[in-house]
Amino acid sequence: MSVPRRPPKPDRARGKAKMQEVYNFTVDPEDVPGDFVAYTVDNLFGDVWCRPGLSVFERRLMTIGVLAALGKTDLLDVQFQSALHNGELTEDQVREIVIHLTHYVGWPLATGISEAAERVIARRRAATAASEEGP
Repeated sequence: MSVPRRPPKPDRARGKAKMQEVYNFTVDPEDVPGDFVAYTVDNLFGDVWCRPGLSVFERRLMTIGVLAALGKTDLLDVQFQSALHNGELTEDQVREIVIHLTHYVGWPLATGISEAAERVIARRRAATAASEEGP
């Protein structure tokens, strides 16, 4: 029988590093009023996303599913963008996720998921085309 792993003391640097790895950006809780961002960086990213047993990719897939079920298309933008940027998913896989989730969350929510996926893909393609054209 394994011994439960208790959460570590808050480790701000570890949380910021994991947030950067997961989302390609970080937020300094000292720059934001209130304690919410501090708990997010210290606890969610400094502990939960760092726990052994699941990869960032596996955690991301679960997060995408939950956000889809909740209809949080703005947060799906962040997940899809990060997964594509980090090479965790291809455009075709993002679209396949939309089709798969449609049958679990229903068409009304899936419409928003599809729009979020296509918005991110279009934005990435436009940025790539602009960078290839140069100044």
